[in-house]
Amino acid sequence: MSGNGKVPTSGGHGLGQNPFGALNASGLPVGPSPVPPGAQPTDARPAPMAKNRGRVDIVRETGGRGGKTVTVVKGFVGIGALEKEQLAKKMRAACGCGGTVKEGQIELQGDKREQVAKILADAGFRPVFAGG
Repeated sequence: MSGNGKVPTSGGHGLGQNPFGALNASGLPVGPSPVPPGAQPTDARPAPMAKNRGRVDIVRETGGRGGKTVTVVKGFVGIGALEKEQLAKKMRAACGCGGTVKEGQIELQGDKREQVAKILADAGFRPVFAGG
């Protein structure tokens, strides 16, 4: 370095040794061909949704809720809490209302039975309007 206090930017000295220089690619599998972003590969198919994942009941309740109407979806069989949370989130977004998963049931604010039935049917469930 010269006495003027400047750091040289000419690239300096090389590293001297490439740790991967002795490796060869023989015997390694060929990588996948690049796919443009947003395009589906021709051999990839979306996983088919189960045709019938069981019956679920859609009930409109007002009792014990201060006169407010609540749509309750119950009767899920073989579905975990995480998937119930995801379904509830999708229902809340589609219906534009609040809701929660409580005691294995999905509860939504308001009478949203028609919208909920469509979402459940799209998810592979067989929605049934139960109660009055």
